[in-house]
Amino acid sequence: MAEPENMILVLLRELRSSMETRFDAIDRKLAEHDGRFEALDSKVETVKKAAFGESLVGRYMAAEVEERLAAIEERLSRLERRP
Repeated sequence: MAEPENMILVLLRELRSSMETRFDAIDRKLAEHDGRFEALDSKVETVKKAAFGESLVGRYMAAEVEERLAAIEERLSRLERRP
């Protein structure tokens, strides 16, 4: 005589199958999000590099202005000291 099928095992197998399907969908979604985050990280790094470059150019130009102002102040001081 054939043994009757255990209903608990049947339900557990169905549950496992359903869970595997959902986990596969979650894994695909996580992989998609990882790709998006990597793209965003790349864009943020590009912006950081651009901002840092502009900052360096700004510092260079500010230093040049400071030098010019110092020269003008020196000339003005000399003019003010004349009798």
